[in-house]
Amino acid sequence: MARRALQITARRPTTQLCQRESLRRASMATVAPPVTQDTTSKRGPTAMVFMNMGGPATTDEVGGFLSRLFSDGDLIPLGRLQNYLGPLISRRRTPKIQKQYAEIGGGSPIRKWSEYQCEEMCKILDQISPETAPHKPYVAFRYANPLTEHVYEQMLKDGFGQGRGGRAVAFTQYPQYSCSTTGSSLNELWKWRNRLEGKRASGDMHPEGSITWSVIDRWPTHPGLVEAFAQNIEAQLKTYSEEKRKDVVILFSAHSLPMSVVNRGDPYPAEVAATVHAVMTRLGQSNPYRLCWQSQVGPSAWLGAQTSDTVREYVARGQTDLVLVPIAFTSDHIETLYEIDKEVMHEDAHNNPGVKRAESLNGSPVFIRALADIAKTHLDSGMSCSRQMGLRCQGCKSERCLESKRFFAGEQAYTSNFVM
Repeated sequence: MARRALQITARRPTTQLCQRESLRRASMATVAPPVTQDTTSKRGPTAMVFMNMGGPATTDEVGGFLSRLFSDGDLIPLGRLQNYLGPLISRRRTPKIQKQYAEIGGGSPIRKWSEYQCEEMCKILDQISPETAPHKPYVAFRYANPLTEHVYEQMLKDGFGQGRGGRAVAFTQYPQYSCSTTGSSLNELWKWRNRLEGKRASGDMHPEGSITWSVIDRWPTHPGLVEAFAQNIEAQLKTYSEEKRKDVVILFSAHSLPMSVVNRGDPYPAEVAATVHAVMTRLGQSNPYRLCWQSQVGPSAWLGAQTSDTVREYVARGQTDLVLVPIAFTSDHIETLYEIDKEVMHEDAHNNPGVKRAESLNGSPVFIRALADIAKTHLDSGMSCSRQMGLRCQGCKSERCLESKRFFAGEQAYTSNFVM
């Protein structure tokens, strides 16, 4: 068949659609009116925007990074005193955290790895999805440079939006969804979209020629992700003698969450467990394993058992052959290079030679190929986000979260126009 013309004219929603959507339940993010693209918009180019928390590139950036992190109520809920307590806590912690970053080379490598992964993924996408090419890589961090607002401004300078239309995909680099991570990043993206292209910028919530956004909001059991983890675990298991190998305990470690977030109904613990199950299934249930949680901050209750306590207890019992697997991280940063490598393996495990860590995903070709496969499937689907993303947590009271979900769900009316 002759290929359909790439020239796309977006349609405004019909009256019937608006009436139907007004009846949706309050627990679901209802569809907002779509952004209207002009007649010059095409299927490509496509902006691929990797979203993550980020990390300070130098010790001088630690203070600003921590201030933004502790001021984010989605990540660390501190109640009505958030704006006061956040900066206060960050100032007190800055000297200690600066020393930690100094010990891992003076800064986080997360930007280096994120940019590399995104660029390499886009090269593959240009080959396997030429109809949406060229794919332009962007990395947007929540708490460190390049910040979301700066990346959005750069996209506008690069020719996306501002009457020119175009498509962008917000691709979370948290494989497992949490309102405190992916949710926070999307809330921030939605905020800056409104300021730079939406009502606060033009007086119109949906000006013509704005960027059409879609979201890859979770991918906890993608076969390529599972394979990349499994290969790194197998490589580390091979460093043990054959007679010991089957008895090595695999400890999957993920960033913890405050129990207040978990009890609200956050899907993250279940999705992390799904990743662990998929990896162990791929490994043929070859070893005993446990899932534990790291990076607790402050005196409030957090999801456990803690990774540090787990390692300490097992070593004390004589179980000294352990492989730690950072199962919720897609590259090295302070949680792997300092918290696991230096605190857990050095202090809690007392430098026991049997306690090791599987390599992080970093530049794994298997992982990068998986990213490209996830992206292509999403681009071909015509979906603005997953069905899961539209469902609010049972205890969610955040109006910002609701409005953000409404916006990204509402982009469905236009993303389908980019599918041939």
